[in-house]
Amino acid sequence: MENVLLYVVGVVIIALGLAISIALHEVGHLIPAKLFGVKVTQYMVGFGPTVFSRRRGETEYGFKLIPFGGYISMIGMFPPQKAGGKARRATTGFFNTLIQDARKASLDTVGDDDSRSFYRLPVYKRLIIMLGGPTMNLLLGILFFGIVLCGFGIAGPSTTIGSVSSCVLPASSTRQTCETGDPVSPGAAAGILPGDRIETINGTAISTWDDATSIIRTSSNVPLTVVVNRGGTDTTLTITPLLTQRDATEVVNGQSVVKTDSTGAAVTENVGFVGIGYATQLVPQPVTAVLPFVGTNVVGVANTIINLPARLVGVADAAFGGGTRDVNGPISVVGVGRVAGEIATIDIPLASKVATLIGLLGSVNIGLFVINLVPLMPLDGGHIAGALWEGLRRRVAKLFKRRDPGPVDTAKLMPLTFVVVIFLGGVSALLVYADIVNPVNLFG
Repeated sequence: MENVLLYVVGVVIIALGLAISIALHEVGHLIPAKLFGVKVTQYMVGFGPTVFSRRRGETEYGFKLIPFGGYISMIGMFPPQKAGGKARRATTGFFNTLIQDARKASLDTVGDDDSRSFYRLPVYKRLIIMLGGPTMNLLLGILFFGIVLCGFGIAGPSTTIGSVSSCVLPASSTRQTCETGDPVSPGAAAGILPGDRIETINGTAISTWDDATSIIRTSSNVPLTVVVNRGGTDTTLTITPLLTQRDATEVVNGQSVVKTDSTGAAVTENVGFVGIGYATQLVPQPVTAVLPFVGTNVVGVANTIINLPARLVGVADAAFGGGTRDVNGPISVVGVGRVAGEIATIDIPLASKVATLIGLLGSVNIGLFVINLVPLMPLDGGHIAGALWEGLRRRVAKLFKRRDPGPVDTAKLMPLTFVVVIFLGGVSALLVYADIVNPVNLFG
């Protein structure tokens, strides 16, 4: 019963965090729109039937039944006429009807306030409004990841002993357990225990695990005086590292990997060996680590979007064929909720649970930031692309002393928008189904 309650708490926390993130995304659009004088008729969090709303001035603020989305309604999103006042030509056909309906719906919102229409703003103001939402998600992502990295830290080696090998096995050994006749490891022989925290080695203060290993690796067959803190009391031990052959390592892209030669075989080296391993702990990071970490997440989400067709094939295989879900692949809001619930129930310290949930919210906001910049309507990126194209056309016309071409008729993109909406709906349905029948398993 306790696990069920914890699971529900995790889901509720992430749902509230997502709703707040979406609400602030729309605030990122709302504030500059009002500052630039655009008439905003609605600010809504969610979709579907309205649950609650209240009008303040000319804007209705409210919440809708389905909380996973939101929008603000600005008048005059599409220009109703060509430059010079000539009415745009009406055409027939399904997609042309979509275009005409979009123009008419936009015109119906204008009334006597055409001067306050969105399309009449200078290009740079439209860019600021449309970038406001994604920028808010980026800032939230930086905030959440900053809290995790600087406030809690990320898992890293500590100076506390996590494991002690009972024996010494050759580097080439495939065995993981000790057998009769295997030499006792120096660490076990000296009486070092898991939980001991290394204070000094031969009088040198140890503040990081690398401090300890750098001394041990260069001190084979040399007795070392090691002071450890055991249960709050300092204990002095004498450890003599054994000269052994171990795989050499090197740092590649920030990761420690086994060094190999031209044939691909592991390179070995003779070093001092004690047979101890570190315990991980949350290590707070400097503020300077936040932006690179966010940048890595942005690149990761962008790669997922670029490779979305291939990723969706894998999701479909997992959903209908029983394949394994990619832990780095796309998931739906249902999947995010399930992950949050699992985080709340796993047996880890409370601080680690809180940090992981906050980090999950950071990932969600970076996802919203990148996805909304995709240059397709109805996403923010579609409106941004339209404004940039208009600005380019007008600059070229001015450069060659041609007539101002006027605002770009973004209503013509409605057929593509229709296709994008259908595609996004299909992707969402597939991900939700996959997250129900074969969810991502982050914790084994």
